[in-house]
Amino acid sequence: MLKLIASRLATAVPSLIGVVIVTFMLTRVLPGDAAAYFAGPAATPQAIAEIRAKLGLDQPLPVQFADYVTALAKGDLGTSLSTGQPVAQEIASRLPASAELTLCGLILALAIAVPFGIMAAVRQGSWVDHACRLITTAGVSLPVFFTGLLLVYVFYFKLGWAPAPLGRLDVFFSAPPTITGFYLIDSLLTGEFETFRAALAQLAVPSITLAIFALAPIARMTRASMLAVLSSEFVRTARAAGLTDYTVILTYAFRNAMLPVITTLGMVFSFLLGANVLVEKVFAWPGIGSYAVEALITSDYAPVQGFVLAMAVLYVALNLIIDITYGIIDPRARSEA
Repeated sequence: MLKLIASRLATAVPSLIGVVIVTFMLTRVLPGDAAAYFAGPAATPQAIAEIRAKLGLDQPLPVQFADYVTALAKGDLGTSLSTGQPVAQEIASRLPASAELTLCGLILALAIAVPFGIMAAVRQGSWVDHACRLITTAGVSLPVFFTGLLLVYVFYFKLGWAPAPLGRLDVFFSAPPTITGFYLIDSLLTGEFETFRAALAQLAVPSITLAIFALAPIARMTRASMLAVLSSEFVRTARAAGLTDYTVILTYAFRNAMLPVITTLGMVFSFLLGANVLVEKVFAWPGIGSYAVEALITSDYAPVQGFVLAMAVLYVALNLIIDITYGIIDPRARSEA
């Protein structure tokens, strides 16, 4: 297992280097002049030139890149021109909000999609199978921002069941003491159950929005993988041996069908990282997605580069977890590594 982890980390390093290079180059070719924006509309050319020199934008690109990599090696992601705060500090304060939203959406999608996909495969051609196809098609077809706006209109505006989509907590509640940064966990650990209910209410609709987007590929892959396994000879042998349907489906069939589903989780997580940006803007969620969008609009390079690098690290870490899970489920993955 250690050899598997080491080999995956070795292959992740070139990927992260590529992300740093590509992100740096893309931010420099974006339209707009950061110095002119922060100098203001009434600034003189001399004032703009002074700000450009202060930011280091008057240096050649190789010099700017060398300075950026040197600072990055020291753990310095730069300073945001919009807020005046270090980017690393901003990302660290906003990342728990994005992580809580993404993980809740993914867990909710798994809780619905996996049983749904199994039932659709076991009862092929039934109403469950047709409902699975309909829901997965709708989940793939509907843009995530449209789904979010539709749910806000129905559950907040029309029915009044959901609170106003204005962040992680209602204005009448204060944030719990920071332990993990996850409001649900921190409120439980500190015994603030009213805050827990308020945070859960605020999290419900955006999590459902992400779950609808994520459950489609998971349910379709679960159904397809289960159909392939259920037609295998070892499943027919297990049925002929007199084993119960529960044992055959969950112990034999589902365990062998899990590997493609786990692979799909990696792709779904990467999709959620992109969809999370739109969901955060719809629900005024104070995460790193909305932070990056605001920085992109103002041509603030450092937050954009920090955001992309943080997402790349998360994606690499998730793929490492998936590879380790492979080895736990299927020992052949460890031997091949």
